[in-house]
This record gives sequence, C-alpha cells and structure tokens, in this order.
Amino acid sequence: MREIEEFRTAVGDWASGGPSAPAGERARELAARLGVRTAVLLEGLSDLAAVEALTERRGRDLAAEGVCVVSMGGAMNVGRYAALLGPPGLGLRLTGLCDEREQPYYDRGLTRARARASERDVFVCAADLEDELIRALGTERVEEIVETEGDLRPWQTFLHQPAQQGRSRHQQLRRFLGTKKGRKIRYGTLLVEALDPGQVPAPLEDLLANV
Repeated sequence: MREIEEFRTAVGDWASGGPSAPAGERARELAARLGVRTAVLLEGLSDLAAVEALTERRGRDLAAEGVCVVSMGGAMNVGRYAALLGPPGLGLRLTGLCDEREQPYYDRGLTRARARASERDVFVCAADLEDELIRALGTERVEEIVETEGDLRPWQTFLHQPAQQGRSRHQQLRRFLGTKKGRKIRYGTLLVEALDPGQVPAPLEDLLANV
C-alpha cells in the first residue's frame, strides 16, 4: 500500500512538472516494480475514497491486481494524466469515472493521448458520484448517516439558508456534502459503506467490473 501511494505521488508530481519532470523516472520505476497495468482516472479525492471503500468491502486488493486509482484534481487534467500514463507515457491501460458534464474533457484528453479504445472505458455519473450515492441510498438514509456522524446541527442550519428554500431534499443533501472542506471525501466513504450489495450505482459497479 505504501508503494502504491508513492506511485500516486510520483505521478502527481510528474503531472505538475510536465513530461520531462524527474518524478517521471520514479513513476516508471515504481510502475515496473509494482506491475501496474491499469490506471483508473478519477476527478477528485471524494471519488477515490468511494472507489477504495467499495473495493475494500469486496475484499479486492487493486494494487495486487496491477490497478492504480488516481485522483487528478479535476477533469480538466485528464489530458495530461492520459498522456503520461497511457500509450505516449507508461503504456498503461486507462479507464475512469467522471461526471456527465465533464465527459467531453475525458473524450478529448483520451483521444489526444491515443488511449480511447471504446466508450466502455469511461463510466459516467449523471451529475456526480455523490448524486448517484444519494439516489441509491435514498434521502432518509443519508440524513440518518448525517445525524450519526454528528453533522445534524450544521445540516439543520444549512437547511434554513435562503438559497436552499424550494430545493428538493436530494439537491440539498448533495449541496451540503460540498460545503465544507473534506466533507465530500469523508462521506464518499460513509455512503459507500452504507450501501446494500444491490444498491451500488451502475457507473461505480461497471467501473469495478472493468478493472
């Protein structure tokens, strides 16, 4: 686990510094040593938390399977990551999960990196993964989790804000998860852990079936 984290860090440093950054050699070395064959490109850390929570629930060790899940810090970075990790770079197979509105970034980025084999490589959430998870669990269950986690008071305060009047409970919950730094990441794990086996959203289920 420590070495796969080192690989992620090296890839992030490489992406920040450009194709010739020294971190690229470290990433190549670690990829070869760890037997990485597939990179899963995710928009952010909350998606990463959810994917890791589900794989842990299912007893899968993605690193041992040669799969590295990468948070890119935004969908607009997909072209850079695809170029470094896909055919022009490390030659890894690429797959990913994205929001519907961000799909064009994935389409363009993977095409430019000559990494797009088929539309089945990228799995698309309607709004975002939090939206999918709230819909899967139902708003009542998500509110129960919010209360259990000690967030009832900030949730109630949030509901009284003028901007939230007239919104559906689903919309309010989705917005609430993004109002505090780190909350989306924490709830990405919590909501996945609360899912029954048959409740896993299709994009997340299909992603894991593909790696």
